[in-house]
Amino acid sequence: MTHEDYRRALEAAMRESEDLGAKRREIDQRLAELAQTIGTLSKLLGLTPTVPMGLTDAIRLVVRGAGVPMTPVDVRDRLQAIGFDVSKYANDLAAVHTILKRLNGSGELRFIPRAPGKHQYTWNRPVMPVALTRDIVQQMYENAAERDAMRATDVVDDPRPPRRRRDRSQKRAR
Repeated sequence: MTHEDYRRALEAAMRESEDLGAKRREIDQRLAELAQTIGTLSKLLGLTPTVPMGLTDAIRLVVRGAGVPMTPVDVRDRLQAIGFDVSKYANDLAAVHTILKRLNGSGELRFIPRAPGKHQYTWNRPVMPVALTRDIVQQMYENAAERDAMRATDVVDDPRPPRRRRDRSQKRAR
């Protein structure tokens, strides 16, 4: 096989990987929608699930299907909306917080800091592989000077004379 054959095979594999990732996201989204529909309809009919889902799996389902970052309160409310019984926990919000932190620690979720009390979590989508071709590497090399310029900071000299600090022993003597 030639170098070009390898390049075409790599590009085909990357395209297929991207397509499958997009299909997985669509399927995850649809599964979350169906779980919410099933939970709501079951709740309206007074039915209880025969195979109860654990809190961790329910939170995974809710956050994965949301498609947007969610606060712990949003997660708890969505759990209730899909019919998950959170009343069995003494402090349902604390349980949700604990699971969210654990899933963030394992890399399944990504923590997004916001204002105090407004922190959010989002599903940590897998990273898509990128092949660094010659033209991309060349562009990166050419932009090195621009990157250095962005990092540079001007040091502006303060026109005021520096303040003298008094020694504490001189201050006490007064």
